[in-house]
Amino acid sequence: MSIFSRHLCRTAVAAALTFGFGYAAHAQQEIKLGYALATTSHYGVAADKWQEVVEGETDKRFVFRHFPSSGLGGEREVLEGLQIGTVEATIVSSGTLSNFVPDAGVFDIPFLFRDLTHARTVLDGPVGQEILAKFEDAGLIALAWGEQGFRHITNNRNAIEGPTDVAGLKLRTMENPIHITAFNTLGAAPTPMAWPEVVGALQQGTIDGQENPLSVITSAKLSEVQEHLTVSGHVYSPAMLLVSPDLWNSLSDEDKEIFKKGAAEAVVAMRAFVDNVETSGVEQLKSEGMTVGELTVEQKAEFQKALEPAYEEYYKTYGKDLIDSIIASE
Repeated sequence: MSIFSRHLCRTAVAAALTFGFGYAAHAQQEIKLGYALATTSHYGVAADKWQEVVEGETDKRFVFRHFPSSGLGGEREVLEGLQIGTVEATIVSSGTLSNFVPDAGVFDIPFLFRDLTHARTVLDGPVGQEILAKFEDAGLIALAWGEQGFRHITNNRNAIEGPTDVAGLKLRTMENPIHITAFNTLGAAPTPMAWPEVVGALQQGTIDGQENPLSVITSAKLSEVQEHLTVSGHVYSPAMLLVSPDLWNSLSDEDKEIFKKGAAEAVVAMRAFVDNVETSGVEQLKSEGMTVGELTVEQKAEFQKALEPAYEEYYKTYGKDLIDSIIASE
């Protein structure tokens, strides 16, 4: 090999090494983030904040790609995607969580929480954090409890003032055994259904109504397909921010802390959205043509009494001591 040829070879190798190291220094990992609602929802607000923190603090070594409005499928499908590593991150409702970690269902018990402050205190405290930790054994990494707010009933059949008004109501519920038990006890006809199917089913009359927090009812524009809103506050609805074990195990300790920090700040943004909707959502839905009724303390007591048989079932599953301790916590 001539001196000139050797020089060209060395130059080519040096260029390749320089390019390679430069590429590695700027390599980006895509984080597919799936969630059920629109980008304008509380999910979207949380997703944006999570992305902002992680991308900002890693100099965009991780780049989020959003899949809103069930772009990666229903919530169960997305969680299964996390388990097998085809999806990196998600924000989900509590609807399917108890299918992966049964103890997560305790927070879905009707009339368990007095108000948002009570619920947030419990989820951020020892009980909530112990349940988060259990998701690792289910092949999921749960970073934080998010929030949807208190659930309310919408329907096209009649106004609801007492348990008898729910009898026979074909009501979409999440795939959640706690909710299904409650509505069966009240004499309704609960119909588990993945969220992407709900609006079409309401339009076609396959179901009479559904139940969700105001944050979902407003962002999903359910006033276009539902006549009655009952501000029942029957169940507090948490959400959860999770990542896949494949992603988590590939992260440095420093990057894990950044993802946790991003999730925590996302929860703050999500709760602020819920706080705003709780004060403005009812008036918005009224202005959009819905008939709105709010259960009184006495009417809620009637529902609680009607649900006593369901509570006996919940005690068998979660233990009376745990349920009573959550109800009594300050």
